[in-house]
Amino acid sequence: MVRSMKATIDRIDQGIAILIDREDDTLQFRVPVSLLPPASREGDILSVTFERDGAGTKEAKEKVSGLIQELRKCS
Repeated sequence: MVRSMKATIDRIDQGIAILIDREDDTLQFRVPVSLLPPASREGDILSVTFERDGAGTKEAKEKVSGLIQELRKCS
């Protein structure tokens, strides 16, 4: 399931953008400017999308499991 929200670029400082949720202004995100769309600037409203990466999650779990098995062999 994909979730999305709208956020305003409140300010940009030293390569970091502070985004504020349009529905809940107490919710703020720090995002590297390099992840923003080109020409984004303070005051712009962005659509932010969150999507679970099932394959990436599975791969990360397998990697951690393999590392744990290696550690158990060493003990």
